[in-house]
Amino acid sequence: MAMQDNGDRSRTPEGVFGAELRYYRERAELSQMELAAMVHCSHDVISKIERGSRPPAEGFAERLDAIPQMDTRGSLARLWGWLKVSARRRAYPGWFTPWPDLEAKATSLRTFQLITMPGLLQTPEYARAVLRTRASATDDEIEEMVDARMTRQAILAKEKPPTLWAVVTEAVLRCPVGGSLVMGKQLNKLIEAGHQRNVIIQVVPTAQGAHEGFRGPFIIAEFSDSPSVAYQDTAVRGQIVDDGGDVASLMVLWDTIKSEALPRGASLQLIEEVAKTWT
Repeated sequence: MAMQDNGDRSRTPEGVFGAELRYYRERAELSQMELAAMVHCSHDVISKIERGSRPPAEGFAERLDAIPQMDTRGSLARLWGWLKVSARRRAYPGWFTPWPDLEAKATSLRTFQLITMPGLLQTPEYARAVLRTRASATDDEIEEMVDARMTRQAILAKEKPPTLWAVVTEAVLRCPVGGSLVMGKQLNKLIEAGHQRNVIIQVVPTAQGAHEGFRGPFIIAEFSDSPSVAYQDTAVRGQIVDDGGDVASLMVLWDTIKSEALPRGASLQLIEEVAKTWT
């Protein structure tokens, strides 16, 4: 969310939550120090949250709701939950908004990336470095987008996660996004993910030369009870593809690109070798 020049945070999710916390605290005739003692934190934490300069930590809103004198009746936890969801949705452009819900319902996801890591496998630092290339985005907007991207990754930790099959080019591993430290951490995350049973990562080596993947990145989501859909990126905007014929064409494209990639084991070995160059 864009910030005003004077630093006013009253319209940010943190600012809205902080104002509501202040209302309940003052209604209960509690000082910041008294409330801090009740929830076992420092006075500075309460002060920063009320100013909107710090978000409440995980579970903190529930702790505030549990203070009898505040009589919030669960309002703070509900408000913060809504604000977080709302902030994540604002971080998505309108044409992308339906995709995370489709992604979360998929039984399998097949993604090809030409020059950047798949969003579901990015570290926060890598995602931040990629998103900072957007000249018009403010720091707060970038952080909202990073948070939204990290939230999407929760589908891989579900009790029954989708199968994620990612094919990337070797250029993805070697492009210095964010610098050596960022890339080292990112490739280590990729290696860790690649050893999970529900994640398959393959690499198209640079020596392969020209291949069908030059046509651009895409993701195909498959479902147990409905037709597959896909998502494609362009320079202007992304596009959700639900036409059966178009999705079938992308599946043929996927199979063709995959045939150019190294096997799973050899791909992980290459990723491990490249990771050493970033240390």
